[in-house]
Amino acid sequence: MNEQHMDYADDRDELNELMQVRRDKLQDLYDLGIDPFGEKFERTHTAQEIIDGFDNLENEETKISGRIMSMRTHGKASFADLMDHTGRIQLYFRVNSLGEEGYALLQKLDIGDILGITGKIFRTRRGEISVEVLDLKFLSKSLRPLPEKWHGLKDVDLRYRQRYVDLIVNPGVREVFETRSKIIQSMRSFLSDRGYFEVETPTLHVIAGGASARPFTTHHNALDMDLYLRIAPELYLKRLLVGGFDRVFEIGKMFRNEGISTKHNPEFTMCELYMAYGDASDMMKITEEIYAHIAQELVGSTKIVFQGQEIDLTPPWPRKPMLDAIEEYSGVDLRGLDDSQARQVAKEKGLQVEPNALYSQILDEFFDVFVEPNLIQPIFITDHPVEVSPLAKRKKDNPSLTDRFEPFIVTWEVANGFTELNDPIDQEQRFRQQVAQRDLGDDEAHMMDEDYIRALEHGMPPAGGLGIGIDRMVMLFTDSPSIRDVLLFPHMRPRS
Repeated sequence: MNEQHMDYADDRDELNELMQVRRDKLQDLYDLGIDPFGEKFERTHTAQEIIDGFDNLENEETKISGRIMSMRTHGKASFADLMDHTGRIQLYFRVNSLGEEGYALLQKLDIGDILGITGKIFRTRRGEISVEVLDLKFLSKSLRPLPEKWHGLKDVDLRYRQRYVDLIVNPGVREVFETRSKIIQSMRSFLSDRGYFEVETPTLHVIAGGASARPFTTHHNALDMDLYLRIAPELYLKRLLVGGFDRVFEIGKMFRNEGISTKHNPEFTMCELYMAYGDASDMMKITEEIYAHIAQELVGSTKIVFQGQEIDLTPPWPRKPMLDAIEEYSGVDLRGLDDSQARQVAKEKGLQVEPNALYSQILDEFFDVFVEPNLIQPIFITDHPVEVSPLAKRKKDNPSLTDRFEPFIVTWEVANGFTELNDPIDQEQRFRQQVAQRDLGDDEAHMMDEDYIRALEHGMPPAGGLGIGIDRMVMLFTDSPSIRDVLLFPHMRPRS
């Protein structure tokens, strides 16, 4: 328990006393015949609308609503700051406007209460645009005070757990999620304008497929069968290509039973799209175009700043084969090695590898350790081994590699795409290799999907496919170093 939590625990008795005071005020309101949790309130303006339109609204009557964030009393006049979703505005209370009984109600008011205000718009002698309160209605009595010293609070764990309070007192947090919404809207319009049709595919899967990941399992009682939360929508979306859809996309939640980090959350949002008669080069083009398009809409430029460093998203982005990148940054050429030779080279470079590690696994380890930390500016890493790309088409000039790419920005993999494998015989063989790996203990390997093979046997056109991680995209555009900063309610270990 850190210092902030200790303070919170030590002040529990005091907190309960403060909460009791608020409950006493609650009872007082009931005794006065006032409902502390009021009814619908028809507002005519927001705080920002009053400020922006003051020249035309001065001396006009207004109805506004929001939360009281501060109060100041000066004899028979009082001031308060009211906050709504657009910002803050000052309220002015005085006996002459409210009457003795109305003004006495301020004694029942606490910071955090939500009010409906009827008042007159004016400017104080100090020049602050304000609303003189003519009538107030309690819309929701706040029974729990905000934590003290919340502004600048360094206990981010508490902020993530109590996001509702974080949103109340830290307006900048709301901006992150407003930007997130704009990013998703921009992506939808970008794809729709280019003929992509948005669809919805199942979240509960009989077979976990479409990615290499450990799934979450659940049980359907009526059918008495286990199901998996989807790790990817890929295999369903490509079934639609078989059925005649040329361009499809889906934006939705994925679920992977993996570790939690600044870049990983067990549930995350992804956009997957598929283009019939296309290939990986089309998907690389659309990836860089989407990023550039969203940057232009958000900041008016394809250059953004992340953690103090300028990132240039201007297309085209460079391309580099995976093995070339490994050789460049590690000084080791891994081409043509078998599993045993690769393990020996890895040990010589100081990498910790399992005694039975495969060549493809060692390749991933080399890439993670030596290459990723250097990939700051946007770049496509291409030509991944077939063993780690079971759904991608082989390269014609080198069947041991696939026509697959992963774009990296600020060291993060931000998407994954490839030319889709549409040969049902090759696909079935690769599924069987994946099943063999599962039998050896790799619980992230693909399962056999017989129905998907059946679909391919009906004929799927050549296609390009792409999956873009929405959360990491939002992190980049909001200058957020942790994925928890861009999730309203990130997963947290429960406190005892």
